Amino acid sequence: MPTRASSTTYSYLGPAGTFTEAALKQVPEAVGADWKSVNNVGEALADVVSGVSTAAMIAIENSVEGGVSATQDALATVPGLRIVGEYLVRVNFVLVARPGTRVEEVRVVNAHPVAYAQTHRWLERNLPGHGHLPASSNVAAAASLLESGGAGGSADAAVAPPGITDHHDLEVLARDIGDNDQAVTRFVLVSRTVPVPPATGADKTSLIVELPTDGSGALVDMLEQFATRGINLSLIQSRPIGDSLGRYRFVIDLEGHVLDERVADALLGLKRFSPNVTFLGSYPRADGASAEVSPRHDDEAFVDARDWLRGLISGLR
Repeated sequence: MPTRASSTTYSYLGPAGTFTEAALKQVPEAVGADWKSVNNVGEALADVVSGVSTAAMIAIENSVEGGVSATQDALATVPGLRIVGEYLVRVNFVLVARPGTRVEEVRVVNAHPVAYAQTHRWLERNLPGHGHLPASSNVAAAASLLESGGAGGSADAAVAPPGITDHHDLEVLARDIGDNDQAVTRFVLVSRTVPVPPATGADKTSLIVELPTDGSGALVDMLEQFATRGINLSLIQSRPIGDSLGRYRFVIDLEGHVLDERVADALLGLKRFSPNVTFLGSYPRADGASAEVSPRHDDEAFVDARDWLRGLISGLR
């Protein structure tokens, strides 16, 4: 039996000062609760499954780098999870170093791989020939500079979130070093499976769908389940299943709620088509935007069509 947390606890990628922590600060229910810093997505989700934590905040998509593969693969393979909310955090970075360090002295930079990908053009322009040491998180990259014998001991500087100097005695060498000043990371709050909340009219539904074969037209067949019902997809990304070459699952975000007639009908079609459909949840969109639905795809159209068919069967039409 999983152990239950004695109080409400939320897991997040730490330590304090990460973008994940900034996302968790947006959750009203998390105010006053216990927060548990973890080292990776797997640990965060394990906390949820075991009952150590009520929910976990994890990054799932970045506007520059796309989907976070570690999160997508974990959600596809760990059963009993449900996305209950999404949160957006604007992303920018600073370059920090030990006090007294000058920019021209920097030869090696410690950075989380995603952060490095979003700052590499600035780094190449301003620190040509620099080396990169990967870190487990943005804050860990900065903190390691102060650890004797750690990875940061080999680095001269680190890519970190703004405000890092509130937590560590470091000097900011440069600000706004992100290559895209519009970069946003999307986070999701994941809990154990719970009943689907009511539709708000501005919702998103997340799924993972496997193709039945790698044959011609298989992907088109899957996409038709959405297109014929007027459902817009805000994310579709393939990930290898791993059991053989050519076998893929697709991580999908669609506009709408499972209680919407068009979305429910699409899920029924997917279930007939796919050997494995994972429903990750329907939840309010962070941006509050409502889906644009044509009259022939709204709830009334689906209800009217069913009533028409029942009438034919019963002889009333």
